[in-house]
Amino acid sequence: MILEMGKREMELGGSMLGHLRDSTNLMGDPHALRERMRDDGYLFLRQLHDPKKVMGARRVILKALNMRDDLDKSRPIDEGVLSETGKGRGFHGFKPITHDEDFLALVEAPELMDFFTEFLDGDSMTYDWKWVRAVGSEEYSGAHYDIVYMGRGTENVFTLWTPLGDVTYDMAPLCFLEGSNKLDILKRTYGKMDVDRDHVTGSFSNDPVEMVERYGGRWLTSEFQAGDALIFSMYTMHGSLKNKTNRYRLSTDTRYQRADEPVDERWIGREPKGHYGWFQGKTVTMEEARKEWGV
Repeated sequence: MILEMGKREMELGGSMLGHLRDSTNLMGDPHALRERMRDDGYLFLRQLHDPKKVMGARRVILKALNMRDDLDKSRPIDEGVLSETGKGRGFHGFKPITHDEDFLALVEAPELMDFFTEFLDGDSMTYDWKWVRAVGSEEYSGAHYDIVYMGRGTENVFTLWTPLGDVTYDMAPLCFLEGSNKLDILKRTYGKMDVDRDHVTGSFSNDPVEMVERYGGRWLTSEFQAGDALIFSMYTMHGSLKNKTNRYRLSTDTRYQRADEPVDERWIGREPKGHYGWFQGKTVTMEEARKEWGV
């Protein structure tokens, strides 16, 4: 199977693109999950969520897309088919969605917070700001570390990526660069960047082949069912395949950490300020920054 990521096509099962390692069998063993996270930089967990709660959150976003005429009115709303004018949307920090009771019932579920408390070996908290993505046709995410967007508190923050519905290979599932959590050269350079302070475009690369040839490993991905999830570190390089369908890929990114560790002030509180300086003034391109870093 040939799949697209960024500027490139790659064969699933070939030297550039492989399959995620499933850690579902480690559920209930937080020590083993922590060890797997240290090894791989991610956890792929089947049915971490209650699928009914996933579909409840999905309906909240589909309703918002439908109100914006982004959905094909001739198709059932649950299919999430783009209209002729439909485009990708980012409902980041948009409280009518991110603080809807059905959405919060998923991402702040008591059983989910208990999972993170056990995994983190201490009381857990989640950022008040939530990220929601409706990825349109031919769209994808470039390769990046999350630390460059939320690195002002502890580094022991974990992203939970939750697909809101089933996601097939042609619907832009997430991908990880194998071994990227141990690439010290990137952690010391790109990983020290702060987009609001440094005004650098955030994605490290849109060329997955160049990343493999330069840093080794393979890109790893999977198909997902409602209820499945990925948890990964701030230093795990990730992006997504390209959405080759006429349907939205709906997902949410939420962040979790120990409650007793420093927190990035941009993402907490009743009215989190979010990014404030990223594209203010002169922006440095990633090509310029990489040249300076020598990476």
